[in-house]
Amino acid sequence: MAFTFAAFCYMLALLLTAALIFFAIWHIIAFDELKTDYKNPIDQCNTLNPTVEKVKKIKRIKIALKLVLPEYLIHAFFCVMFLCAAEWLTLGLNMPLLAYHVWRYMSRPVMSGPGLYDPTTIMNADILAYCQKEGWCKLAFYLLSFFYYLYGMIYVLVSS
Repeated sequence: MAFTFAAFCYMLALLLTAALIFFAIWHIIAFDELKTDYKNPIDQCNTLNPTVEKVKKIKRIKIALKLVLPEYLIHAFFCVMFLCAAEWLTLGLNMPLLAYHVWRYMSRPVMSGPGLYDPTTIMNADILAYCQKEGWCKLAFYLLSFFYYLYGMIYVLVSS
C-alpha cells in the first residue's frame, strides 16, 4: 500500500468536492429565495457573483485583485491535477463539466463587474428555471463525483 500522487489527488479532490457540494446547495437555496421573493435580485446577485478583493498599497497605488467564481477554478484545478496524475478516466469524466463551465463563463451577460448573474435578467422565469436546473444537475454531478473519488482513492491505495 503506497501513497502515490494519484492517491493524493483523489484525497484532495474528495475534500474539495465537499466544498463544491456546499456551493451547489448554496446556489439552489439562493435561486429558491429568488423564486419565492425572499430576496431582491440585486442583493442576491451580489452574493451569487462572489468576488474576493485584496487591496495592496504600493506607493499610494491601490491594486484590486479579484478572484471570480471559485467553483470554476476548483473544478479546473481538479482537471489539471488528474491530468498530471495520468488518471485518464477521471479526467474524461470531468471534461464535459469543465467545457460547460468555460462555455458558461464565455457567454455570460455583459455587466460592469465579473460574474454570471445579471440582476436585471435573473428574475426572468426562463433564466431562473435554467439556473435552478443547473444547480440541481451540478449537485448530482458533485455527489456522484464524491463517491467516485472515494472509490478511486481506495482503489489506488489498495492496488499500489
